[in-house]
Amino acid sequence: MAHGGWDNRTFHLGERLSVRLPSHARYAAAVEKEQAWLPRLAPRLPLPIPAPVAMGRPGEGYPFPWSVCRWLPGEAADAAPPADLAGFAEDLAGFLDAFQAIEAADGPPAGAHSFHRGGDLAVYDPETQAALAKLEGRIDARLARSLWDRALAARWDRPPVWVHGDVAPSNLLVADGRLSAVIDFGQLSVGDPACDYGIAWTFLDAEARAAFRARLAPDPGTWARAKGWTLWKSLIIAAGLAATTPRQTALWIEALKTVLGEGEG
Repeated sequence: MAHGGWDNRTFHLGERLSVRLPSHARYAAAVEKEQAWLPRLAPRLPLPIPAPVAMGRPGEGYPFPWSVCRWLPGEAADAAPPADLAGFAEDLAGFLDAFQAIEAADGPPAGAHSFHRGGDLAVYDPETQAALAKLEGRIDARLARSLWDRALAARWDRPPVWVHGDVAPSNLLVADGRLSAVIDFGQLSVGDPACDYGIAWTFLDAEARAAFRARLAPDPGTWARAKGWTLWKSLIIAAGLAATTPRQTALWIEALKTVLGEGEG
């Protein structure tokens, strides 16, 4: 694939299959997790997700397990932005609503395997504080700290729900202008869904963000944590504390501007 992802390298296998190979040891744990859970989740969801058909073993100099999945047609939303972004946002919210409604008691609790997506945002407080110190004078650090403190103070006090962990436009497929599939469940966990709402600031415009929020109806604390997840990632990238591509750097800096421009509302 021309854009095969950061955590994995993705290849076509014929016309109907794809091969996903973790790019580093820290992403390898996702393979068995996806193999175990995606077939169980797929029948309960309103849109297609990857269907594993085989798991490869390390060999020929490659050290990690890997997956073969059914190929899902469509283009990534960041490569083919839907014209009706508000409609796209409502479809995505509907998918997440159905995803969170699936019984999650036996799912994998958030942790290192999910890079703490679904877990406590405070894990990333040291990184965030370091980024804020480095960006002092370049951004409204007072506002950023206020938003961050508000996110840390809010707690998820409900039963855990399913969390995708990386709801990014590159993991949302579009066909005929509509959301057609959701891919890359490597950070799958059960816990707090706030991290899955960060796309509200990384991809959606104001109208679509309002439609997304209205469809999901998160409580104020969950919305504050969602903003916190976006703030953490955008701050560490803007401060140069996290490696990514130049294109992704530009996108996250724009997301930081959006979060700060929205203020404390």
